[in-house]
Amino acid sequence: MKKIVIAPDSFKESLTALEVAEAVKQGFLAVYPDAEYRLIPMADGGEGTVEALVAVTGGNIVHTRVTGPLGNPVEAHYGVLGDGKTAVIEMASASGLHHVAQEARDPCMATSRGTGELIRHALDAGLRHIIVGLGGSATNDAGVGMLASLGAKFRDAQGNEIADGGAALSNLKSIDISGLHPAMADCTFEVACDVDNPLLGDRGATAIFGPQKGATTAQAARLEQALTHLADVIVASGFADQREKNGAGAAGGMGFGMMTFMDATFRPGIDIVIEATRLKDAVKGADLVITGEGRIDSQTIFGKTPIGVARTAKIYDIPVIGLAGSISEDVAVVCDHGIDAVFSIMPRVMTLQEAFAEAEQNLTFTARNIATLLAMKGAK
Repeated sequence: MKKIVIAPDSFKESLTALEVAEAVKQGFLAVYPDAEYRLIPMADGGEGTVEALVAVTGGNIVHTRVTGPLGNPVEAHYGVLGDGKTAVIEMASASGLHHVAQEARDPCMATSRGTGELIRHALDAGLRHIIVGLGGSATNDAGVGMLASLGAKFRDAQGNEIADGGAALSNLKSIDISGLHPAMADCTFEVACDVDNPLLGDRGATAIFGPQKGATTAQAARLEQALTHLADVIVASGFADQREKNGAGAAGGMGFGMMTFMDATFRPGIDIVIEATRLKDAVKGADLVITGEGRIDSQTIFGKTPIGVARTAKIYDIPVIGLAGSISEDVAVVCDHGIDAVFSIMPRVMTLQEAFAEAEQNLTFTARNIATLLAMKGAK
């Protein structure tokens, strides 16, 4: 083999995408020491997107303190890509569930202010193309907290700004966006989003995602009413009604807020990453493409990294191998979407913690076995 492209996602809680790629490379080097290796860390818009895009574009990560979901300061970060013009923000970094202990989760009170503070930081730094990955949020405030951090005013009947959190949206009377950060007018906002849920209803932000954020049945009803009221006030204020749009319900309605007030465009996260990493150019002329993530199953075909990589490779009819920490009984479906073979890296039955700890060596060992088999079959 002359050229091998290794383009995996991270193995969550274990290895970054770059660490996965390096481990696979080490296994193949033992059999194909003279091959050209292209390592392209990937992500699909969720956790790991910032690190993957920063690594492949030669950018840097900016760390700052922002307002956490429950109002307390938290450490967060965003990426500046190598072009010096583009910021990549994972909403979860500032407003994610991981900032809130299980017993303290309360989407009625949680705010997205911290995400807005990250965006403001990027705007103040002169960045005018901002990619926001939605997912993993603790909030259900439709991005109102984020917008407040950027200068919008959401007021009650007495003219006071409403409190933080999803429940407080019920008190909304008027909206004033005249004070929005002036740089927003010259900024392009792109949203990495892989869900098509509307804002309201049985498939809406609250019904589908509220329970994982700690919403009880009573709280869910309260939040649904609050989001409905918000949408009604927005329409009465002369803004477009976006509540039924695909993706409006993403990240506790953050999608709705970004559609309405930031003219954001929505794209599958993997498509954004493929474009930013120039994966199509990288795989051209390759003899083999290797991808993977922590788990490969039937859900992988719905916008996950391995399928995005495989479809790109198939433009040039390049064989694709997928590696995973675990695979499901229904994993064979991925073979209908561009992945030619799938391998679990697990050498034996082990605990989850053992799997995390041994992931690097198991990846390298599995990769070497695959390379050896290919060599035996005559892949030069």
